[in-house]
Amino acid sequence: MRKGILIVVSGFSGAGKGTLVKRLVAEYDNYALSVSATTRQPRPGEKDGREYFFMDRERFRQKIDENGLIEYACYCDNYYGTPREYVERRLSEGRDVILEIEIQGALKIKAQYPDALLLFVMPPSMEELRRRLVGRGTETQEVIDRRMRRAAEEAEGIENYEYIVVNDDLDACVRQTHEIITAAHNTPQRNKEFIENIRTELEGEK
Repeated sequence: MRKGILIVVSGFSGAGKGTLVKRLVAEYDNYALSVSATTRQPRPGEKDGREYFFMDRERFRQKIDENGLIEYACYCDNYYGTPREYVERRLSEGRDVILEIEIQGALKIKAQYPDALLLFVMPPSMEELRRRLVGRGTETQEVIDRRMRRAAEEAEGIENYEYIVVNDDLDACVRQTHEIITAAHNTPQRNKEFIENIRTELEGEK
């Protein structure tokens, strides 16, 4: 059975990474979305256990103490973390598990899972990024300005990712991302056991 790939999707707030991830999960049956835990308040329409596991800071700290999170980080005064059990179970089932997390968490994931695939979602321009943030209508101007400053900080770490995908046309972005992940399954690094089996069989041909 094909082993699943751990896929880390990051990007500036407002770049559309959440929409991209939802489309991937809806249109292709090989993906499983890892639901993150967070201490932030739900936005309108969000449901506990679907978009996030919403919890208070005390419960979040308990998860940390129990080693129940693969990674966690603080972003805009709220904590976010990745539950360990769900991720590892899905990978063992052969599913490609998508984590939508910020850059600090992405680097922690890569340190623990060297075969993880890191993708960074970008808008076509910073002008478009600000337009999308304003268009949400859910955040104050102060929060929007803070997210733009945070984007400037995150831009310094994009080189740590293996691929960037520009979310200008969403349909094209979804197809491109799926093609990147499909190709990643065929790298030698992710097929060591198969390669060794071929080499063993070839020993008899010498």
